[in-house]
Amino acid sequence: MNFKQLEAFAAISALHTTTAAAQRLGCSQSAVSRLLSQLEEELGLSLFVREQGRLTPTREGNALVQEAETIVEAARCLERHAQQLRLAGTQRKLVRIMVPNTFAQFLLPAVTQQFYESHRDAVLEVFSGTYDVCERALLSREVDLGFVRLPTRLADFSVKWRFESDAVCVMPRTHPLARNETVAPRDLDGVPLVLLWRQSSLRHEVDTAFRTARVLPNVVAEVHSVSVACAMAARGVGASIVSRLIAQCCDMEQLVMRPFVPTITFETGIAALASEPVSGTCDAFAACLAQALDGPRTQGAAA
Repeated sequence: MNFKQLEAFAAISALHTTTAAAQRLGCSQSAVSRLLSQLEEELGLSLFVREQGRLTPTREGNALVQEAETIVEAARCLERHAQQLRLAGTQRKLVRIMVPNTFAQFLLPAVTQQFYESHRDAVLEVFSGTYDVCERALLSREVDLGFVRLPTRLADFSVKWRFESDAVCVMPRTHPLARNETVAPRDLDGVPLVLLWRQSSLRHEVDTAFRTARVLPNVVAEVHSVSVACAMAARGVGASIVSRLIAQCCDMEQLVMRPFVPTITFETGIAALASEPVSGTCDAFAACLAQALDGPRTQGAAA
């Protein structure tokens, strides 16, 4: 049994697919499957069963996952402590942040460039993950700043900046529905759709809207990233329903956004752990990110 096997076990337990776990761990899906098989063989236990395309922990898997998560987190804490000791020797200031994958890919390069113009002594460590993963990363002190959906599911966060957004339907400019001012579930009856994965909070609300309208969505793909959804929409794979705030960071040259009705609005924010005030360098980076997201108009008080 080794750390990589336990890390894969914990990631699959949280995300329920080897594909999502591989994305989080930065490795291939086949590597995650191999690590899980090795762990099950060494333990002599079956840790998951496949149900409707998802991996659900067995009774034995549920009994062991908390211990595995504790070991994984302890190892990461050791790694972070060592990194901080290395940085202390060079007098560099560490900023650790977790944001949605689309932000990491399309927004942070420009934000980082601007930030380094006045903070050349900083070191930036970027993680990407869902809102829930961001909350857990903050609580485990894996990151200093995280992009979360509000209100948060967990407690003890201080919200530095707040942003309002709504759900939009993204489609190619040549799509028949591009002429509409708004797009409703009935407009999408039979239309190929690329939707966010089923455990995402926005997907739950979109599914509710379709059920209320008594329309069965024609889902041709489920993805874990708004950037992937937009890229597929641009290729004509299907229209998508995503967050306007995140989608506007993507390459929209070939796409149009139309408000989705019934209106789905939500609030997000850049948060930190309330019990541990962040450094001035972290605050400065949060301000740069907020400015890129039109933060000056939506700055909020600390939660």
